[in-house]
Amino acid sequence: MYAVLSIGGKQYRVKEGQEFKVERLPVKGKKLVLKEVMLVADDGNIEIGRPFVSRARVVCEVLGEEKAKKVVIFKYRRRKNYRKKIGHRQLLTHLRVKEISIGKMEKEAEE
Repeated sequence: MYAVLSIGGKQYRVKEGQEFKVERLPVKGKKLVLKEVMLVADDGNIEIGRPFVSRARVVCEVLGEEKAKKVVIFKYRRRKNYRKKIGHRQLLTHLRVKEISIGKMEKEAEE
């Protein structure tokens, strides 16, 4: 079973037990429930959302925060003695997928 998530304007294909890093999320605690699931596939059954699968949830465990490798930005203008060197390290949140679940539809749950 795998799912395609949308986090921070980027898409990630994840499966249970997989670890991945996303741009820093304001997380309180060790558990994170992601509801912006774009696709869920289980044993050949594929469910695609428009834009999201409303009844799908991905539960993740927060492993911590870290910094990415440094990106160097160098600006330069020829013959003008202009040089500017800047570095940037993006903050990342390290996640591990614990569970991918597809609940019942709201209409089915009411009956």
